[in-house]
Amino acid sequence: MKSWKKCAAAAVLGLALLATAGAASAEAASYKATDDDTFWSLSKQYGVSVEELMNANPTVNPLNIYAGLTISIPDGDSKPQQQSIVKAKAQPVMRTMAAELPAVESEPTLTVKGKSVAYTDALHVKASAYTAAAGENGWGAVDYFGNPLKVGTVAVDPALIPLGTKLYVTGYDYNGLPVGGMFAVASDMGSAIKGNRIDIYVPSSQQQARTFGYQYVHVYVLK
Repeated sequence: MKSWKKCAAAAVLGLALLATAGAASAEAASYKATDDDTFWSLSKQYGVSVEELMNANPTVNPLNIYAGLTISIPDGDSKPQQQSIVKAKAQPVMRTMAAELPAVESEPTLTVKGKSVAYTDALHVKASAYTAAAGENGWGAVDYFGNPLKVGTVAVDPALIPLGTKLYVTGYDYNGLPVGGMFAVASDMGSAIKGNRIDIYVPSSQQQARTFGYQYVHVYVLK
């Protein structure tokens, strides 16, 4: 009789431990962000949607993710998606018709003048301004492709943003550029523009362009 009670108690304890372990795994994992992270890149890395990340981090500005910021990963796994998939395959799964259907992930969009614009990535970069002055342009008052410099011309590091990429730039403060943001094209480059940097053409004198200084802006890579 005592032996039976001991077995029953052990079984109850085992179930309690399993329940505790299950609850712990459901908790969100913490991730320390870098300057290059965005909700979009993290959603790809960990296999969760951008909406889930935003819901799990209501106090985080998705356009201002910086190094050291703590991000909650809602699936509770601090490992990238590839490792999580390996772990999941080791466990038997009940298959259903719904389980066989591929997951559909909605693409991120931003609203510009009442219209939704799809983008593939959002970057937070350091920006400066340049003009059509001869001393600032090695190949004259034209961009890398030979087109005349105009509002919307942006010089980039092609290793970060390929030349010809369509962009939407916002977050700057300068009298001479469209208020609130502008559509642009990565059609120029320069020796000083390396890494997380862009140079925005402004239709101004060199003296006025210097008032732009250095500003951190948001760059959306459009589809």
